[in-house]
Amino acid sequence: MEEKLKVGILGGTGMVGQRFISLLENHPWFEVTTIAASPRSAGKRYEDAVGSRWKLETPMPEAVKDIIVMNVNEVEKVAAEVDFVFSAVDMTKEEIRAIEDAYAKTETPVVSNNSAHRWTPDVPMVVPEINPEHMEVIEYQKKRLGTTRGFVAVKPNCSIQAYSPALTAWKEFEPYEVVATTYQAISGAGKTFKDWPEMVENIIPYIGGEEEKSEKEPLRLWGEIDREKGVIVPAQEPKITCQCVRVPVLNGHTAAVFVKFRKNPTKEQLVEALVNFKGEPQELNLPSAPKQYIQYLEEDDRPQVKLDVDYENGMGVSIGRLREDTIYDWKFIGLAHNTVRGAAGGAVLCAELLTAKGYIQKK
Repeated sequence: MEEKLKVGILGGTGMVGQRFISLLENHPWFEVTTIAASPRSAGKRYEDAVGSRWKLETPMPEAVKDIIVMNVNEVEKVAAEVDFVFSAVDMTKEEIRAIEDAYAKTETPVVSNNSAHRWTPDVPMVVPEINPEHMEVIEYQKKRLGTTRGFVAVKPNCSIQAYSPALTAWKEFEPYEVVATTYQAISGAGKTFKDWPEMVENIIPYIGGEEEKSEKEPLRLWGEIDREKGVIVPAQEPKITCQCVRVPVLNGHTAAVFVKFRKNPTKEQLVEALVNFKGEPQELNLPSAPKQYIQYLEEDDRPQVKLDVDYENGMGVSIGRLREDTIYDWKFIGLAHNTVRGAAGGAVLCAELLTAKGYIQKK
């Protein structure tokens, strides 16, 4: 790309906004030129607006420290500065839907980390390796919004990244019933142990709204476009039931999963399907794409958060402990980095694919 696209981060002072800024440092296609946040941060240097709330282990990139934070509510003003935006705003769902649509209507593409638009029927919710064809629904969305280049695209919930890739790789064996328990890191709540000392040596068996997302969002990934209506129709199977547990881990969501198949795959067939699974990001060699999307680990005690969460710079998925079950057919453990693949990194990869497909261009 001859000239980098100018990127704005909406909600740039929060944890996911910080992760966007960290991941985009030295990106070959994108350059963060604009950061927008709440009115209380507006007008301050980014470094001053964040202050002691920088939550990542890596230091704040020098290139963003002196950027003057803009008011995220001044939509026209922010949009005039950028080619597209990433959205990580902390608002109510109604407010998020409204502000993301407002940016799209300024002819500014919005790639969102938020959940507000995940069930808007003409908004693609994409894991680039799984359902890139859903991006075609953008053309229908533009008609609704009355735009020529502005639209909203979203990525799914972080919790499903540890098991939906494996189930996608096994589609030919027709999984039809799934039980999953996710063990979710505290960064998924935007917290560190410093912010949330009661999580040390503790487990909380409830994460608001997470179980419904974990059961339903994979079905939208596996859905199809109804071209007459211009919407995405979710798949009906596999049926998924889920429990979501908060555990004392900083980064990395682990899933323990049980699966029933209509066909009768061998372990060798299942492992082969995992390691050979790839998608458009790998074929196009996108900058953030993992070379090997899913790794299978043979050791009995893997995957482990400490050893495997940063696999492929946090953009890969680790699967292990695949074995036959006495009630279900097979069971396995999955692990994915929740704020990289599951949040900001997944959105960056979506933006790269949208750029490669021509949906995002210079204004």
